[in-house]
Amino acid sequence: MSQFTIVGAGSIGSGVAQSLAAAGHDVNVVSRRGTGPLLAGVSLVAADATNEESLSRIAQGSVALFNCANPPYDAWPTEWPPLAASLLGAAQRTGATLVTMSNLYVYGQPSGPMSPHDDLAATYEKAQVRAQMWRDAKAAHDSGSLRAVEVRASDFIGTTANSLFEARTLKRIVAGKRSFVLGDPDAAHSWSFVDDVVETLITVALEPSSWGRAWHVATNDARSSRQVVTDLAQFIGLSDVKVSAVPHSLLRAAGLFSSMAREIPKTLYQFESPFVIDDRETRELLHLTPTPWFEVLRSTLALIPNVVPARASRSRVEVSL
Repeated sequence: MSQFTIVGAGSIGSGVAQSLAAAGHDVNVVSRRGTGPLLAGVSLVAADATNEESLSRIAQGSVALFNCANPPYDAWPTEWPPLAASLLGAAQRTGATLVTMSNLYVYGQPSGPMSPHDDLAATYEKAQVRAQMWRDAKAAHDSGSLRAVEVRASDFIGTTANSLFEARTLKRIVAGKRSFVLGDPDAAHSWSFVDDVVETLITVALEPSSWGRAWHVATNDARSSRQVVTDLAQFIGLSDVKVSAVPHSLLRAAGLFSSMAREIPKTLYQFESPFVIDDRETRELLHLTPTPWFEVLRSTLALIPNVVPARASRSRVEVSL
């Protein structure tokens, strides 16, 4: 039995905690409000994770310190730097391996499938903040002052995911109504299943050969937003569910009233052209594979009560792959 500390009690942090606790480990989940999964072996700790002294005390004796935090999207430039610095310092003080959950923003607009060895070429501020977090952690790792590893995922999908395919969108699909998506509905896009994200994080935390670099989550073949909507509809026996892009004019209007909405145009490129993850090294070197797409659809639709697969829906979905 080992001890682990997780900063962040969202879908990924809670998923990591549940998996580790189920394996018999002791887990501290740190959040401002002390929330998280109520399970044997899981201690919920209310603390300010930007306080390095406090975080170090909590993480003392931990094998790994997971950064699964998720500051408000529009506050990344101000809230990430002090939090990242505290996590880095706590890992150095305690000797815990720093395992960071990240995303594909750091690469900027891609010209092909994104590899974990690509340059961190993004030019907009939020992505640069995330890129600098990894540069700092990598420099500390290379100097021998700590052990660090980073996991990057594409947009989440699944029951617990903070996803574009959340309950409101799914309700429209289940009702056979037109679905609205960002960008080009037919642009290829990678969707990382939350359970696969959790598995990758835990795997790299426990595998010394994985440290000192970034890894991509093992992810199913890219599917356009239209294909995902179609697959979800077919899962429950529907067909011809229409899909449309959210008009740019509506996004601009929303930005007048919401700081979150104002951030969308900066990353809209991710949905207007192919945005595809290259996970070959994760599969070949870590021996991880993505959860079958049919199970991903089942998990995603579990957000809507009483939705069951139609007879033979599995075969129809598999034929469409």
